[in-house]
Amino acid sequence: MRSKRTLFLIEVAVFTALALMLDIIPFLSIKLWAQGGSVSLAMIPVFIIAYRWGLRGGLLSGFLWGILQIAVGTGYVLHPIQGFIDYALAFTVIGFAGIFAKQIQEAVQSGNTKVYLTYITIGVILGSMVRFAAHFAAGVVFFESAVEGQSVWVYSFLYNASYIIPSIIISVIAVFLLFHKQPRILLLAA
Repeated sequence: MRSKRTLFLIEVAVFTALALMLDIIPFLSIKLWAQGGSVSLAMIPVFIIAYRWGLRGGLLSGFLWGILQIAVGTGYVLHPIQGFIDYALAFTVIGFAGIFAKQIQEAVQSGNTKVYLTYITIGVILGSMVRFAAHFAAGVVFFESAVEGQSVWVYSFLYNASYIIPSIIISVIAVFLLFHKQPRILLLAA
């Protein structure tokens, strides 16, 4: 039991650090906006933890990644509540992909490729869309429309969709290919 907990903590730490690195290394991330928002592979480590360790692992990894962004100075914080929503909350909820961990692991063990790849894809979309919702809400409440005469609702939607949608597409493809070729990495060692 103790070794499983140690493995959990090590994997969360390593994959959270990997998420941060994939987000801040310039040639691995395309920064679209000065106030935040990039297209990268950075959500993938959180999805891996979520699928291996379930909701608890995914939420913890996402939360730590969000907090690390503020700690290393890459976060754009105007107000403490905005910082909480845009970083602590938005990155934590990526881990909601972990609600499918049990179904994915059972499908991998039984060799049902179609089922586990479907759940993996749905999980990536779910975690990413809940992240989008948090960023969208923070944008509506804390940021004014940068385009004169444009609704802050439309502005926040377009601003956040501009980097979340490409990130979802990249993550779905990368995670799909990764787990299609190596589904056993989704299983914890007994």
